[in-house]
Amino acid sequence: MDLNNQIIENIANPHELERMYRKEPEAFKKAFSYAREHHPDSQVLAIWYERLHFKETANSEKASLLQKNFLFMGILAILAGISTRIIFHFTEQQAIAPINLVFGILPFIAAYFVYSSTPKKNVIYTLASLFLISGFYLNVLPLEHKDSIILAYLHLPIFLWVVLGLAFTGNEYRIGSTRLAYLKFNGEFCILYAAMAISGMLLTALTMQLFRFVGMDISQFYFKNVVLFGAAALAIVSTYLVSRNLKLSKNIAPYIAKIFSPLVLVTLVVYLITVIWVGKNPFLDRDFLLSFNGILICVLAVTIFSITESRKDEKKNISDYINFALIVLALIIDSVALSAIVFRLSSYGITPNRLAVLGVNILIWANLIWIMVSYMHFLQNKTGPSTIQNAVTKYLPVYGLWAAFVTFTFPLIFY
Repeated sequence: MDLNNQIIENIANPHELERMYRKEPEAFKKAFSYAREHHPDSQVLAIWYERLHFKETANSEKASLLQKNFLFMGILAILAGISTRIIFHFTEQQAIAPINLVFGILPFIAAYFVYSSTPKKNVIYTLASLFLISGFYLNVLPLEHKDSIILAYLHLPIFLWVVLGLAFTGNEYRIGSTRLAYLKFNGEFCILYAAMAISGMLLTALTMQLFRFVGMDISQFYFKNVVLFGAAALAIVSTYLVSRNLKLSKNIAPYIAKIFSPLVLVTLVVYLITVIWVGKNPFLDRDFLLSFNGILICVLAVTIFSITESRKDEKKNISDYINFALIVLALIIDSVALSAIVFRLSSYGITPNRLAVLGVNILIWANLIWIMVSYMHFLQNKTGPSTIQNAVTKYLPVYGLWAAFVTFTFPLIFY
């Protein structure tokens, strides 16, 4: 007896149907169609139909969603490239400040996040308002190289980075794990973008050389119309690939953190010993003080990136002690920098630059204290790793608020 008739004869025998299916799954699926056509009202066959085809339907829906996301990403990438090229044209004419180039990329990344997570309307309205207000305010500032305006240019990307974080977290912007996911996204994004950018640079070098062979110099045209467009579009493509859980960046990121943390620690210890040995004084040397702050930000970034690594358990390892040592070292550096800034303020008076540097150093100092205390409790088995991550994620809006304060008030206060 063929399988078609066997299925029909055993409609009321679920055990035998299951046995036939397990013995020859593909043949059973083909024969099942015949049985379903001849007994369309059978509830048993209706249940088997859903069982056999549910996975295929789910995969079809998933494939459709991926296609929609890919198409939307492609549209955003093209729009980002075109917008960046237009903005660059106006910066060349000195009609607007070069910092406007961030508006050729960040709003489109935010749009992709919004499309992917569909947050509430109040979140969408907030995002749109913040981007519009920032763009308008930036372009009503006079195109002058005053300290207060330059500080606004420098702090605007930090503020917009926090705004982008709101787009990423969506309705879950209050949840620490979602904020942590945003920090991890940034690390993975940078790794992937850098890898693809290097490939792009190699292609650019090859293209330049090929055209030179025929006596043509297309460097200016290529930079304005291909490199600039590609650099902006690549940011959207990288966002899409990281959000699709690309394994490459996720596998590399933790290893980079583990490798660089001890290297940074050893380098900084040697550097600080050398500084003391040669007698450099951040209280009197302005450039050295700025380098001190640069070191501080780098150490903070490496430490935070290490902390964002996913943990399957609460066991401590050598990386935790290295991170703790880095935090203590960063705290020492920040304390020295703060003392030097206060000294320069009392000796030489208040300027926009000194006030901005003082503010960011106070914020970093407070954040480092919080992280250090959380790490101490973790190393003493009083808490889990989540308390350290909370010390990082819950403080992020503070940096955004300070960046907004400098961006929107300094040009008015110190004009």
